[in-house]
Amino acid sequence: MRIADLLAHKGNAVLTVSPDDPVASLLEVLAERNVGAAVVCEDDRLAGIVSERDVVRHLHRHGASLLDAPISEIMTTVVATCRATDDVQNLSRTMTEKRIRHVPVVDEAGKLTGIVSIGDVVKSRIDQLEEHRSQLEAYISG
Repeated sequence: MRIADLLAHKGNAVLTVSPDDPVASLLEVLAERNVGAAVVCEDDRLAGIVSERDVVRHLHRHGASLLDAPISEIMTTVVATCRATDDVQNLSRTMTEKRIRHVPVVDEAGKLTGIVSIGDVVKSRIDQLEEHRSQLEAYISG
């Protein structure tokens, strides 16, 4: 299965924030959308990614003042990305090896076209296994 197939089922919507936005606004939008990460874009280009984990990692050092800090202070700037033509199983390996939970999807020009979470990858694998099971049951009882 390709990333494009996965996005066709889940959609291409991506939560984006600006690197200049305060961390407090990030937390608000993550809670509203019930997601764990946002892609940071500047001038319509990928600048980084920021997650709940990034907030937690910095909160113990900065305390409550972190809420007023810009997202750029806590975001990850070296971002693993994938393309719609990539294989979901290969992405699963990359996510596991690099211990990352969210991977932005970009086109050949580097334009953001979607995002894939580890939950999306696991769900697609479960769906595949259930389909194979159904086919085997039909074959055996057929």
